[in-house]
Amino acid sequence: MKLMTMALLLLVAGTLNAQHNIKLRFKGDGSFKIVQFTDTHIVWNDSRSDVAYQCIDQVVKTEKPDFIMITGDIIYSEPAIDNFKKVMNYVSQYKIPFAFVFGNHDHQFNVTDSALLESVKNVPFNMTVTAKGVSGDCNFDLPIYASDGKKTEAVIYGIDSHNDSRLEKAGVKGYDYIYRDQIDWYVRTSKAYTSKNGGKPLPSLAFFHIPIPEYAEAALDQNASLYGSRREWMCSPKLNSGLFCAMKEQGDIMGTFCGHDHDDDYAVNWYGILLAYGRFSGGNTEYNHLKGNGARVIEIKQGERTIHTWIRLRNGEIQQNTEFPKDYVNK
Repeated sequence: MKLMTMALLLLVAGTLNAQHNIKLRFKGDGSFKIVQFTDTHIVWNDSRSDVAYQCIDQVVKTEKPDFIMITGDIIYSEPAIDNFKKVMNYVSQYKIPFAFVFGNHDHQFNVTDSALLESVKNVPFNMTVTAKGVSGDCNFDLPIYASDGKKTEAVIYGIDSHNDSRLEKAGVKGYDYIYRDQIDWYVRTSKAYTSKNGGKPLPSLAFFHIPIPEYAEAALDQNASLYGSRREWMCSPKLNSGLFCAMKEQGDIMGTFCGHDHDDDYAVNWYGILLAYGRFSGGNTEYNHLKGNGARVIEIKQGERTIHTWIRLRNGEIQQNTEFPKDYVNK
């Protein structure tokens, strides 16, 4: 029974990775680079969104990533399906594998997240799928294989952070939280990877749109090492559903990456996990005061539990060039 259960877990974990038969792998030098775009807030046929497309183009051509992740609030107008497909086809042109998680605004234009997901399922290089029977529309795990393609060496998780609080009628206002069944799914999947790796957790990264409450706790802790801008209050859920605790218990997650708060782009060490914002990637269709849009770049190494990360602006400038955990030793 135990062997059957573990085999089922590994099958579940593996079924999410077959989109377009793409296999992520470390390069020959052992590196793997991710570019994170967030909060593009693209309005259909609006010149204010031109800089969002320019940002994508300039950063991708400069960084030449192995994978692109978009962390929500991608579109900001009708026609939603056409707008969303335009963005995804634009990203697809670079022939680089990519995935996305939804933000709290994507569904607001007479469309559902599930309809948006379905509309781009056949876009080349799109690896976004979602775990069946789990709350939300973008919960997925993507293994990164060794440079020879034989063994899984790291994992990328996408987690749906939803939108408005589902407990608003019960007096809990603000933004929603990661649901218990999503956390259970993550734990099951993580355990499956760990078991297959001989009991050793794989270095992993998690991406979602709305920051979990620990982002605020860490930013306000005077002993925490923080790099970057914190120019607005962190808009996290009022309730903490325990995702961070589950990540610590599993021992695999090295860092989490979110968007949502346009005037924050900081990264901070919290109990050995890097909590990082992306950089606002959009134009003047929404508020932004960080003086230049851009993206977060994340580079990991095969067999290492380290993260090299920096902000790349549209104009080519690099900010916050740091290494985790070396540069994030708490006071």
